[in-house]
Amino acid sequence: MSEKALGTPIPEEMIDSLKQLVSDHLTYSAGKDKINAKAHDWFVSLSHVARDKVVGELMSTMRSYYDQDVKRVYYFSLEFLMGRALSNSLDNLGLLDMAKQALKALSISPDDVFEAEPDAGLGNGGLGRLAACFLDSMATLGIPGFGYGIRYEYGMFFQRIQNGQQVESPDNWLRYGNPWEFPRPEVIYPVKFYGRVVEYADEKGVLRYHWMDTNDVMAMAYDTPVPGYMTDAVNNMRLWSAKASHDFELSYFNEGNYIKAVEDKNQSENISKVLYPDDSTLMGRELRLKQQYFFVAASLQDILYRFGKYHDNFDHLPEKVAIQLNDTHPSIAIVELMRILVDLKHLDWDRAFSITTRTFAYTNHTLMPEALETWPVELLETVLPRHMQIIYEINHRFLKEVRASYPGDNELLRRISIIDDGPPKKVRMAHLAFVGSHRVNGVAKIHTDLMKETIFSDLERFSPGKIINITNGITPRRWLKQANPGLSSLISGKIGPGWTKDLALLKKLIPLAEDGDFRTSFREVKQHNKECLASFIKNTLHLEVPADSLFDVQIKRMHEYKRQLLNVLHVVTRYQEIISSPGGDHQPRTVIFSGKAAPGYQMAKLIIRLINDVGEIVNHDHRVGSRLKVVFIPNYSVSNAEMIIPAADLSEQISTAGTEASGTGNMKLSLNGALTIGTLDGANIEIASEVGEENIFIFGMKAGEILHLKKTGYRPWEHYETQKDLKQAIDLIGSGYFSPDQPTLYKPIVDSLLSADPFFLLADYASYRNAQRAVDLAYRDQDRWARSSILNVANMGKFSSDRTILQYANEIWGARRIER
Repeated sequence: MSEKALGTPIPEEMIDSLKQLVSDHLTYSAGKDKINAKAHDWFVSLSHVARDKVVGELMSTMRSYYDQDVKRVYYFSLEFLMGRALSNSLDNLGLLDMAKQALKALSISPDDVFEAEPDAGLGNGGLGRLAACFLDSMATLGIPGFGYGIRYEYGMFFQRIQNGQQVESPDNWLRYGNPWEFPRPEVIYPVKFYGRVVEYADEKGVLRYHWMDTNDVMAMAYDTPVPGYMTDAVNNMRLWSAKASHDFELSYFNEGNYIKAVEDKNQSENISKVLYPDDSTLMGRELRLKQQYFFVAASLQDILYRFGKYHDNFDHLPEKVAIQLNDTHPSIAIVELMRILVDLKHLDWDRAFSITTRTFAYTNHTLMPEALETWPVELLETVLPRHMQIIYEINHRFLKEVRASYPGDNELLRRISIIDDGPPKKVRMAHLAFVGSHRVNGVAKIHTDLMKETIFSDLERFSPGKIINITNGITPRRWLKQANPGLSSLISGKIGPGWTKDLALLKKLIPLAEDGDFRTSFREVKQHNKECLASFIKNTLHLEVPADSLFDVQIKRMHEYKRQLLNVLHVVTRYQEIISSPGGDHQPRTVIFSGKAAPGYQMAKLIIRLINDVGEIVNHDHRVGSRLKVVFIPNYSVSNAEMIIPAADLSEQISTAGTEASGTGNMKLSLNGALTIGTLDGANIEIASEVGEENIFIFGMKAGEILHLKKTGYRPWEHYETQKDLKQAIDLIGSGYFSPDQPTLYKPIVDSLLSADPFFLLADYASYRNAQRAVDLAYRDQDRWARSSILNVANMGKFSSDRTILQYANEIWGARRIER
């Protein structure tokens, strides 16, 4: 695929040809004419033009994979946060500039067309966005990689803010259809639930198991092509939608009981309705378990069908198939493959387990024991009775091996067991994923080290070397080239466009950090991005923020360990300083938050309320003026991130050390020239090492110090009593100053901080406050700040998802790049 779009003039006849293609699709795909066509119709038309270009390459790519009998990588993820596809696909095809010119020639606004596309509601946060970056990199690198997940009809939820509170409504992203997907009604597999297990002896007297009297749901495939950047390779993302095994009970219908007639159908199809149903109820937990099994059962049937076209010996499966489990959500796939091999294919146990473990690998994404997924044994026995039997057998054989190596150590057996004896009895899915895989990886160096030392210390002791580190990465195509076209053009104009496929080339920018003219141009790009974001805030939130203030950004899932509350405490301190010293020289700041709280997570929702209530007071206090603004941008999404990140001056990465596995928002913001204020947590450590400690603001206790404090006893009250500004901030929140109609509204937050403070906000507050003072001082020297920003961009080459994927391919999958 040529690189016509990179800096060379586009011939007029090519633009005319593209105009005609778009016009034709407006007529024949959208069924509209130019007179009554809306922006969405033009979006559909242009999407079909791009899809036509992609689908031919998809077919060619798939044929080459079959012809070369390559090893395929299957990425199992409950989330794929893909974002908008049109601009991404056109850019990867080298057609983005041409498409914009064709639309303008048709008197159509390109911005209106691109913004008419809804974000695909297939993910929530970093886990899903990481999966999307990985699919982009696999296609770009020519690695035969496929994504498997669920085609959620409704996404996480659409977040609105009413009276300062998060209000959830359905995210019906498929309301107007999806021009990027191909329904595959012929690719449909049964998925079983419930029922009972019958033992029998086969003709050779071997004990076998038959899972029968099940409730069956059909899984139907929807394919979405994933084009690589400036390459002929196009991979596939296959998502499953739940369909009833039969449409409805005609007998009930004929009797006039229409609701009963379709009841089973509706219950079946609920499985793929909503991303992450609320699991605070038994019904919600059961649905979530069914979602996990649904997609892996369908995916394994699909993989084995493809494998069986050319291979009849399952011993070769690990040579041709690599399955990566993105966290524990798909880990029931290990048990399902064992069920298939043992119950259906009649392989002996040891042979089946060897095949299974050599096929699977597991990526861990959390260090917090309370966040490690478990399922009640009772629930598994009901929903997946045969699988629970297999889990017991895996655990029995595993503990037998452990006992042989460590005889008499019953406490070790209890800790290392896949089954937590409770009460209630639970299956530790992370232990199952570990035991059932040949490799387990962390996603940042500190995360991997802590995995070995904490949550998996016993498993590492028994299987030394099984855990390896592969630091996360992001795709520079989406997160710099597309999200920040001004900076992308500036960089390409100086060092050429090759960095889009080899991010290490950004190091050529290092000498330019000393170039005054380049620093000026760099600052102009940043200022333009800030003005665009300020305009968006004014138009959508009716709040004016000064674009020349420091844009201080914290955008991520709302969770106590990510410590948005620490940021709020600092905002309140700044506010108090301004009103107590109105004539003081206070560095103007606009503090920007965005993120969703899980519907059942009351503390996170209360923190969102606090952010908005603080903003309501601060933003309208005439004593403050433009020196401090607080903004909460609702409905955080990939599209919102693409707008916020290029405008950020400061990146808040302030999780408690030892809690964030890696983070990828930290990488995106740094790649776009934001300086990080952060703890030594996740990938922050490696970012600091790459960009230089003088170009980052590190604060807070280290992970080892946090662990020590937990063991020796932590008394948050002491920090409250001895730090005047901290005490004042907490007292102001607790007094009802920010919630005058409900004075005790924030008592739960204050009580949590002073009694337990599980994420050590008060212990880190003084250090955080000092780091923020250093930020103020550094930002006053705009030339120095620009130099540090450029050096952040220049040294982010390590954090390309291309590097990450190559490491997976070499160290875990044994997959090779395919040249076509």
